[in-house]
Amino acid sequence: MRYDLVIFDNDGVLVDSEPISNRHLAAYLTELGHTTSYEDSIRDYMGSAMHRIHELVLERSGERLPADFDDVFHARVFAAFERELQAVAGVAGVLEKLVADGVPYCVASSGSHARIRVGHRAAGLDRWFDDARIFSSEDVGRGKPAPDLFLYAAERMGVEPGRCVVVEDSPLGVQAANAAGMDVYGFTAMTPAEKLVGATQLFSSMGELLDLLV
Repeated sequence: MRYDLVIFDNDGVLVDSEPISNRHLAAYLTELGHTTSYEDSIRDYMGSAMHRIHELVLERSGERLPADFDDVFHARVFAAFERELQAVAGVAGVLEKLVADGVPYCVASSGSHARIRVGHRAAGLDRWFDDARIFSSEDVGRGKPAPDLFLYAAERMGVEPGRCVVVEDSPLGVQAANAAGMDVYGFTAMTPAEKLVGATQLFSSMGELLDLLV
């Protein structure tokens, strides 16, 4: 099937940010007294909007995170992005092919607009994404697994949900795509295939994704 819109998740799909982000998240939560390992962070928060972190910590501990939690966390992560973030291997080739074939694409991320922009600049992907192609959970209020973000992106891009495919690497993202009535290709480079239940197809490299999209 040739899709009318390819919707990319950002973290872990376009930019290799999940190891950096979850390392800093685990360290900061632990620093605040909420002991969290890197593995815990990947399991519980990968693909989440910031509000989900606050909600889970409150649910589990009965304590609210500090009012400046988001600002401090983002400052630490953005600084790390500037030092070490790279694009996911092969993703530039996928974007080049979509442009060459005239296939519309965009990014729909649980991360903030600032996080997306910082990551794209650091990884050299900013030339592929102007403002009209960037959508964040900030735009809709509810992050994944709610379908709101993907439905909003499709609406803004002028494409029916059933004509979209989402490229995701988190269980929450796959759930959101399913809820939106979209096909979803699950990226298994960092997430075990068995955790991406509901994915239309699975792939482990960007070369495989190209084959799925043609």
